Amino acid sequence: MTIRVNLDRVLLERRMSLTELADRVGITLANLSILKTGKARAVRFSTLSALCRELDCQPADILVYEPEEEEGKVAAE
Repeated sequence: MTIRVNLDRVLLERRMSLTELADRVGITLANLSILKTGKARAVRFSTLSALCRELDCQPADILVYEPEEEEGKVAAE
């Protein structure tokens, strides 16, 4: 299972810097950067809620599920 983080795209669309978002949400820039780069192993619902509030978006705008292809499995036609 792969979860892709689209925070950089949403920030670009909102013309907001990572620093500004960190200040608005009350998260350290380092932790927000870890989330943005997809290196985070977890995210609290309260953090996700605060991000959505400040970016005026839905969780699906920030997080996208991409199923992994299994080795040796042929794609359905």
